Amino acid sequence: MRYSGIMKLIQNKKALRDYSILESFEAGMVLSGYEVKSLRSGLGELTGSYVVIRDNEAFLVGATIPPYQPNNTPKEYEPDRTRKLLLSKKEILHLYNYGEKKGLTIVPISVYNKKHKLKIDIALVRGKKKHDKRETIKRREADRDIRRSLKTK
Repeated sequence: MRYSGIMKLIQNKKALRDYSILESFEAGMVLSGYEVKSLRSGLGELTGSYVVIRDNEAFLVGATIPPYQPNNTPKEYEPDRTRKLLLSKKEILHLYNYGEKKGLTIVPISVYNKKHKLKIDIALVRGKKKHDKRETIKRREADRDIRRSLKTK
């Protein structure tokens, strides 16, 4: 098996449960060195975070990246600070048009390694209703039962 160079570091499982993913984008992030080390070691939280488009730039709001080594981190470091995302102008315009004008939300799905760079997977999503969530759970349980019955045979 060949190594593809992609390894997921942290995921936003709540977003996958609460939203229907319409479109997905890959973006870079502007991070400092100790944030990169922290993310590579699996620290960080995307739950409750979202993406905002301001002045033709995309920003990640609400993501928490704790310091890798708290004693060696600068005193002015904020784990919950707003981080700039690196997207093309065309992608930012597309996200702005759908996110702002059509009432959709832009949320981060996961942070992963791609070769030697950290990337974030963001998605244009629509909130699920309660009955949609129940339907998803029923489908997952039915698939699990089928796999279980095939495995025992």
